[in-house]
Amino acid sequence: MQRHVTYRDKFYRLLHPRLVVVLATKCPNNRLNLMPASWNTPVSEDPPTVAVAIDRESYTHRCLQYHKYATINILSIDAVDLIYNLGSVSGAEVDKVSKYSVELAPSEKVDVPRVSSAIAGYEVEVYREVEVGEVVLYIFKVLNSWADRDLVGLYGYDLRKTNLPLHGAGRRFYKIDPASVEAGRKFKSR
Repeated sequence: MQRHVTYRDKFYRLLHPRLVVVLATKCPNNRLNLMPASWNTPVSEDPPTVAVAIDRESYTHRCLQYHKYATINILSIDAVDLIYNLGSVSGAEVDKVSKYSVELAPSEKVDVPRVSSAIAGYEVEVYREVEVGEVVLYIFKVLNSWADRDLVGLYGYDLRKTNLPLHGAGRRFYKIDPASVEAGRKFKSR
């Protein structure tokens, strides 16, 4: 019996779960918009760049056309309800910051604030825009990065102290197992 079959659901689900970030943008009405995005990835070290795929019909796309600076916020798994809620309404119709009582903090290099409860993030500027199908792949140049010194170290997140939201589909999110697997041998987390 053949083990592999043609996958007939949405093709991208084979690449999920994925880390979800919250993109903060400034909009034409000078209001801040917050949008969760799980289609994100580092692109280059020099220049330091991160890409996020944004639907052309979204309010976030309109905001990025208006203002080319943003913050990319990484929240902990504890914020999964907020993340889901932010993605369930349009910023064109709702002031998400007010509706969900999101606390903000000033950024150092851009005029778009960061989410205060984020455990890490980037201050970014649009570097390139690549149109692909229904989305624009925004490639952002990283102007500043920041992290909670108690949760993030030289090799990334201390998953014994925090955990990251990985988006599966719909309301489904996953945690990262803090146990590590090293190539060639397995070991348990401390």
